[in-house]
Amino acid sequence: MMAAAVASAQDHPKVSLKTNMGEIVIELYPEAAPKTVENFIKYVKNGHYKGTVFHRVINNFMIQAGGYDKDLKEKPTNKTVANEARLALDHGLKNDLGTVAMARTEDPNSATSQFFINTRNNDALNHQILPEGSTVEFQFFGQSMKEPRAKALRMTAGYTPFGKVIQGMEVVEKIQVVETGEAKMMQDVPNKPVIIQAATLLK
Repeated sequence: MMAAAVASAQDHPKVSLKTNMGEIVIELYPEAAPKTVENFIKYVKNGHYKGTVFHRVINNFMIQAGGYDKDLKEKPTNKTVANEARLALDHGLKNDLGTVAMARTEDPNSATSQFFINTRNNDALNHQILPEGSTVEFQFFGQSMKEPRAKALRMTAGYTPFGKVIQGMEVVEKIQVVETGEAKMMQDVPNKPVIIQAATLLK
C-alpha cells in the first residue's frame, strides 16, 4: 500500500495509452520518482510511444513496452535516467500489481524509454536496503546471495516504479495472456502485435 504522501496528492499527471486491445490510463507520482516521471512525460509529449508495441509479455509477471515498433525495430532514445527505486520505496511505492516501472539493463542507471506494468506483486524488483559491511548478504530473486558491497548495490538497486494503472487494468490482463513466441532474437514476443496507437498526457 502506498504511503499517504503518494496516495493523498490530488494533482498527479495522468497518461492515456490507447492500444489496439483497449485503453490504459496511468497515474504518475512525481514526488516518488521525479526524474523518471519527467523522462516518461517527455517521451509521451514527443510522440515516441506512438506505434510502439508491447514486445515482452510474461503472464503473471509483467508486460513491457516503449522501445520497438511493430517490426521490432528499436526506436532512438534520449539519454538515460538515474535509478530512483530507493526514493520510490521511501515514498511507499513498490513494484506491486498494476504499478508501472522503468525497464533497464543490469546497469541500474540505464533506463531510457522502456517501461513495464507489473501483473502481480513483484517484490524481487524493489530496491533493497543492504546491511553494513564490505561483503553483504541479500536476497536476489528468491536466492540468498553473498557478494562484495559494490556488486550487491548494483544487484539490489531495484527497478523504479513511477505510476499506477488507474483505468484499463482489464486491458492489461488481456495483454498478459496473449500467445507469445520468439522473434528477432527476443523471447516472449506477442505473436500478434499489441500496439500503442497513441500516448497522451491527460493532466
